[in-house]
Amino acid sequence: MPDILLLEDETALGHIVQDSLETRGFTVRYAADGEQGLRLFRESCPDIVVTDVMMPVRDGFDLAAQIRRENSAVPILFLTARSQPADVVRGFELGGNDYLKKPFSMDELIVRIKALLNRLPAPPPVPAGPLAIGRYHFDHPHQRLRLADGSEETTLTHREAELLKRLHDERNQVLPRSTVLRELWGDDSFFNGRSLDVFITRLRRYLRHDPQVQIVNVRGIGYKLMV
Repeated sequence: MPDILLLEDETALGHIVQDSLETRGFTVRYAADGEQGLRLFRESCPDIVVTDVMMPVRDGFDLAAQIRRENSAVPILFLTARSQPADVVRGFELGGNDYLKKPFSMDELIVRIKALLNRLPAPPPVPAGPLAIGRYHFDHPHQRLRLADGSEETTLTHREAELLKRLHDERNQVLPRSTVLRELWGDDSFFNGRSLDVFITRLRRYLRHDPQVQIVNVRGIGYKLMV
């Protein structure tokens, strides 16, 4: 079932929209300001973000810009009473995918949500050969990492290989720490978090021969493989 992150500072309207979407089979997480919405986005990895523009703490435009720095794919639909052409243009420039002006009908909102979800790209095909990470070749199925010149090869554990694969797939973007912990460790407890830190240190050591490849910490969010 599609998971929607809904942001609307008018709580009465927000709950009406939430209830209407949930009765039509959507899962909806609701926030009344942009800062709370950003926290929910990082925690839940929704399929689509539906956000008002004029909100307290962090407005919808600022929220969209931050989301685009962390995720280039999730659709963003703006709901707003601001109808000036400059506002619409700015929304698209910041990474929005659609713009619905208030007042709106629920039927139109649902049609637009479904259209954006249907536009999501298909998962990329599984590559036929090793993945390139700077000067390294990463053979994910066989859990091997080697320098292109063949001078060094490392056999990874299953969890090391899965972690590196996720970093590679999201390279140059932030891979949320909580997502990795839930998918590879089962939960995001403190002790599992310390274990993840150890694995990141190991991967950095394996990749140390190419200074153009770095795994950087994004404080409070996760990790980014820079290539």
